[in-house]
Amino acid sequence: MSEYLKDKVIIITGAGSGFGKLIAEKTAAAGAHVVGVDVNAENVTTVVEGIRAAGGSALAQVADVTDMEQVAAAAAAAVEQFGAIDVLVNNAGVMPLAYFADHARAWQKWHAAIDINIKGVVNGISAVYDQMIAQGRGQVVNISSIYGNAGIEGSGVYSATKAAVTTISDSLRIEAKGKIKVTTVKPTGITGTNLASWIVNDTAIMGLVGQRAASYGEHVTALMNDDLPAELTDVDSIKYWLIKPDDLADAVVHVIDQPWGISLSDVTVRASGEDYLY
Repeated sequence: MSEYLKDKVIIITGAGSGFGKLIAEKTAAAGAHVVGVDVNAENVTTVVEGIRAAGGSALAQVADVTDMEQVAAAAAAAVEQFGAIDVLVNNAGVMPLAYFADHARAWQKWHAAIDINIKGVVNGISAVYDQMIAQGRGQVVNISSIYGNAGIEGSGVYSATKAAVTTISDSLRIEAKGKIKVTTVKPTGITGTNLASWIVNDTAIMGLVGQRAASYGEHVTALMNDDLPAELTDVDSIKYWLIKPDDLADAVVHVIDQPWGISLSDVTVRASGEDYLY
């Protein structure tokens, strides 16, 4: 097992559930000191208690990523507890898919997404920047999305927020060359997370499948009926259809589990047989 994760101090936003929970558990299991940040106190406390029960090192911090003071306090707690901040994973995010025709019922979620997906990333970087520069090294991992690759029907606002994450990442990489390495991770569609709870219009996802809409519909129906062919659910099959939360979490762990001199800067995580475009 690689030793590059051992004793790294890793702040993970949105650590109370979904990808963040998995990333926290996996990095802690490899010897990292995890600072789990989440707006939900019960969830993040449960995750941290589970890590500690398994013999890992973790600290829970309740913070709303849209509040700069709260995020800064979480970063300060990490330094006080562990003496450094080696990695920030800006994972907290929401996905309010909707058409512009849905504006009357979508605007509040759109505004929240702008705050969480963009301001949350800016706040996270701002909270750790000085500490990482003073240390002379650090890593910021920003979770973007393939939705940020283009203007896509049914996801205008969400796509814009994820495009912003990519642009912020690129700018930080240029500015902090040689002191902070920056990784942008772009996952495709994934089941088993709470992202779907923010979707306003379920049909809006079709903009991402384009000409593959027919096969996507067939595969979704088969998935709902627990009838997907084995070759589509086998991660070792070239026809693997849909990545799982573990697949993405493993990719994030991989980009952190590198020597300081190696930066995996842009990573798109896809299933090789998926129906998503872009």
